[in-house]
Amino acid sequence: MLAPLALLEQLQARLDEAIGLIPTDRTPGFASLVLELPAAITLPPELDCASFSFSQGQAGELRAGYGVAAQWTDQGAERLRALSTCARDLTRHWQHLDPDETGFLGFAMLGFAAAPHPAGHKDRTANPSADLPDALLWLPELGLCTRRGQTALVLTTRLPTAQTDLRRRWRDWLARLVPALDAPLPEPLTSSTLTNLGSLPDLRDWQTLVESALTEIRRGPLDKVVLCRRIGLRGRRPFDLRRLRAALTYLFPSCQVISIERGATRFVAATPERLLRVHGRQVEVDAIAGTAARSASAPRDAALTAALKASGKDQREHAMVVEAVREVLDGCCDAVQVPAAPRVMQLHNAQHLWSPVSGRLRDATDLFDLAERLHPTPATNGKPQLEARAWLHRMEPLERGWYTGVAGILEAGANPHLDGELWVLLRCAQIQGDEAQLYAGAGIVLGSDPLAEWRETGHKLAAVATALQFA
Repeated sequence: MLAPLALLEQLQARLDEAIGLIPTDRTPGFASLVLELPAAITLPPELDCASFSFSQGQAGELRAGYGVAAQWTDQGAERLRALSTCARDLTRHWQHLDPDETGFLGFAMLGFAAAPHPAGHKDRTANPSADLPDALLWLPELGLCTRRGQTALVLTTRLPTAQTDLRRRWRDWLARLVPALDAPLPEPLTSSTLTNLGSLPDLRDWQTLVESALTEIRRGPLDKVVLCRRIGLRGRRPFDLRRLRAALTYLFPSCQVISIERGATRFVAATPERLLRVHGRQVEVDAIAGTAARSASAPRDAALTAALKASGKDQREHAMVVEAVREVLDGCCDAVQVPAAPRVMQLHNAQHLWSPVSGRLRDATDLFDLAERLHPTPATNGKPQLEARAWLHRMEPLERGWYTGVAGILEAGANPHLDGELWVLLRCAQIQGDEAQLYAGAGIVLGSDPLAEWRETGHKLAAVATALQFA
């Protein structure tokens, strides 16, 4: 990459050349300027402001946003329909200037909590996402994109605006960004011992919950319910978010590493599960359920994989998710394709049964409609959807917040279905100083064993806990 001063001067000169083409007197609407950067970015730089990032190390892809050009929030049962209207209005009145012909466009973050209404009787002493609203559409002032080795920055403004003020604001962003791009990658730290602050529920309460769930399943109409637990960990030092992202990217290169900073909330996830991807009319959905551990021994690891494939309990759990996804897509898509048998997705510390399902959207459905139909999936909630959600509302002893919620990128463009990619927020942690709250869950079906499901959540919690040791 160019020396910081030379890069800053180059970007400022290109900004000055292009800013006269921004329709600053246009109203209402937004405008974005895309400028190419000379080198790919592997980790999002740290800037002292509200931010989000989505990165996948194996694919070499990154989207990061900083500051707030605009945001829309909503809550309750109609939250996604309200934000869909906002998103359509945004994309209709959003102009892009790409003088370097990068092909990149502006983007926004869409995210929402696990449930549209908080439960009044549950654990109120530790709000898991105080700065994250029920549902959020967030358009950043500064965006960074890396894809296939190419990187660009995107500066976005609300219109109308005074050109002199816009030039000053965008120059300020460049002056903050360029030194951060040149900051060295965080050096690895010696592994730190973490203090376990306890689990909610604890083992005894977990066993009681699982037995209650099994009783309800035997009684009907529940086929499956997904229980979650939260553990607290304290480090010897305040956790460094950039080191944590680097560790998660290294440990889980095939996962989507997600980071959100708003106010005092620092929320991270390393999730293997994509809720959906919409590009034009093409839809892709991941059906993931059925879990086994990994082993450092190759023969033992192969045996665990074979046992997962042969497990009747895991196959039934997986089939429920596939069936639910197929039912949703059959209702709004043509040419739905489901694999004849699940594949095995192997991660650092766990492996899952995985079926990628695809289809072609009909005209009446867009990304928001599809997300509302799919979420919550049987993999994070249970089946039937409404009955499982109601049972969890009564019985689960904690607030999930954005754990098992959804976050992703909504892309600008002319597609009426709204292009984008959304991920289920799994393997999550909320961080404050030297303390972290971690979340994981397990699907309960006939044949589930409370201790085995407890161990499964332990394997999932280890994903973020291991990374925190180096943060």
